[in-house]
Amino acid sequence: MLRLNTAVAGMARRADGKPGWTLALANKDGATTNEDFDFVAVCTGQFNEPRELHCRGEGSFLDQGGQILHSSKYGDPKLAKGRRVVVLGGSKSATDIAVNAVKSGAREVTIVMREPVWRIPYFIGGLVNFKRILYIRAQEEMFPGWGIGAMSRLAYRLTAPLVWANWRGLESLLKAQLKLGKCKMVPKERIEDGVNCSVPIATPGFYPMVADGRIKAVFGTFDHYEGDSIVMSGGERIGADVAVLAIGYKLGVPFLPEAYQQKLVDADGQYRLYRLIANPDLPDLGFVGFNSSFCTVLCADLAANWLVRYADGQLKNQPTQREMRDNIEMMLHFKRVERPAAGVYGGLCVAPYHYRHFDELMADIGTKTQKRGGLAGHFQPPDADAYAKFLASAPEYRAAV
Repeated sequence: MLRLNTAVAGMARRADGKPGWTLALANKDGATTNEDFDFVAVCTGQFNEPRELHCRGEGSFLDQGGQILHSSKYGDPKLAKGRRVVVLGGSKSATDIAVNAVKSGAREVTIVMREPVWRIPYFIGGLVNFKRILYIRAQEEMFPGWGIGAMSRLAYRLTAPLVWANWRGLESLLKAQLKLGKCKMVPKERIEDGVNCSVPIATPGFYPMVADGRIKAVFGTFDHYEGDSIVMSGGERIGADVAVLAIGYKLGVPFLPEAYQQKLVDADGQYRLYRLIANPDLPDLGFVGFNSSFCTVLCADLAANWLVRYADGQLKNQPTQREMRDNIEMMLHFKRVERPAAGVYGGLCVAPYHYRHFDELMADIGTKTQKRGGLAGHFQPPDADAYAKFLASAPEYRAAV
């Protein structure tokens, strides 16, 4: 049953002691009713609320006709025409808006970001789709993963020079293709140290516009507004009519009571989720679409297939609570100590370990086939049709009644 115009205002464990949750459901008129459910799947995604940034002097800036808006509100190109547009942020949304502002006839366009980051063009070298380089198992295997043994660590050490050469070659190619030197936007970080879900795709036209001055790039952040200008953290003053804050969204599940949120999220913002789907201390509850990646739709679909079986105790490898807790601790250590880049988005990012994540889900479900073999298995990006066939080989699932 699909219920529209209904918001979840809150939730709590059922008061009658039965498994499940009581949800406070609000209709479009604001009236709230409580209903009991045996199991709740949270499919809201990771992000729910635009981030805000308030700086000294913004009231005066607005009073004299300036505009400040979140990137999600930039929907009308006429907003930029003939005006001085300043975009704060280094995401793809930020570069998309900067390019759009130029094309829409903005008088000046400035993009402000903390530092240059690696961006990946749709076609690397102008020829090869980026998915066939960054989304393949062969590339993924260059990253040491979690829970590996002594022999695997030795293998990584022995092959380290070849892996190093691979990444330096990719960096050189990107520097040449995107003219990063001319744009003065060569990142300081090694590309392999920052590969995760936050690596942006290069907006077509962005770097050429920076190179020829149509977009001015400033490194730093907003400090305060002064008159019709924004003063940067480094002291530079930039005239502005429109400030677009491309600073992303907050992570969270605001409808979950605080006591349960503390079980779900550690003090440093890392989520405690087994397979990025379930928490043993939050029974009868699961999360779909929180395992973000470069192929998020496939991730969410596989998580949904895993969760229905988990909820009914029908995973072939149904984990115990102890196994789930131990795995969560191991993964948190990996993200905090061994690969900090994996901690982005509350540790909910699968990339660059798509195949490792999928292999675990398929093994839990019990599919007879879990991955493609041969060259295709190593050099092809994830394919939804292939995983549909893998799932068809799993033990038959029948919903519990």
